[in-house]
Amino acid sequence: MPPLNALRSFESAARLQSFNEAAEELCVTPSAISHQIKSLEEFLNLKLFRRERRQVSLTAAGERYLPSVQLALDEVESATRRLMTSPNLSAVNISVAPAFLSRWLVPRIGRFQEQYPDVELRFSATTGYVDFVHSDTDMAVYYGEGNWQGVDIHFLRHLASTPVCSPRLMEGPQGLSNPEDLLQKTLIHVSGRRQEWPQILRQLGVRVTGLTRTMSFSSTALAVSAAIEGIGVALADRALVQRELESGQLVVPFDITLDKPKGFYLVYQEKRPLTYGMEAFRDWILAEMQQDLAPASGAGQSTP
Repeated sequence: MPPLNALRSFESAARLQSFNEAAEELCVTPSAISHQIKSLEEFLNLKLFRRERRQVSLTAAGERYLPSVQLALDEVESATRRLMTSPNLSAVNISVAPAFLSRWLVPRIGRFQEQYPDVELRFSATTGYVDFVHSDTDMAVYYGEGNWQGVDIHFLRHLASTPVCSPRLMEGPQGLSNPEDLLQKTLIHVSGRRQEWPQILRQLGVRVTGLTRTMSFSSTALAVSAAIEGIGVALADRALVQRELESGQLVVPFDITLDKPKGFYLVYQEKRPLTYGMEAFRDWILAEMQQDLAPASGAGQSTP
């Protein structure tokens, strides 16, 4: 292995194309940078820089070497930052899609604590993607199609939309007695997913010429809250509204689902060695999801 200081000097000088600027960045003298570069070139038995008067530029060998050195130094820096900000290896910082966190994960997290009382989980709700290299986030639950780069990916479950509404909308002469009645109600959807209602209606055999009574919300949680208040009929995954269905706050007026290509995935930095806490959470959530989906799969197979 070449000396670490020589690698740092090489990376800085190569990136800045200047020994003087590298010296300023690393708080050393230009002669120290020159000495470190020379020692690295002697170690490799290769020239890494062309020295032309007051300018320096990378040789072909230097250009090949630079990306690997930068990647290695970035990984050391990232690992050091993670260790310093979270020295407790049993603690796990997890970024989770809000709907999945509040409606699926939180109701089940007590079971994780019973199984792993020595692991501390630290959750944050976000819809964005995580820069694992430059943050202290260890793992994340993404919603999408599972085609992200730079991360190891574990599939959790696909999402399937089902109409749900307050029981009040089922009552009286203006209630929901057949699928065509949906056109007389406010159809609630999450922003950016307006096309789901026409697809559901076509599956129900309802002729759709245009939807006029619609309302959109920025999140599934808000759309479900509106449905509970009797504002209209929302589309939601049964697993994410299980508590509301069991308590009677919501009902399913028509037993139909719209399967979607997107789903939830557990991800973390590619090729990162997992801590004890990370392994515990990964194994638990995969087993919990398998157990959660098993009854639904069985029920689906027995349906004529």
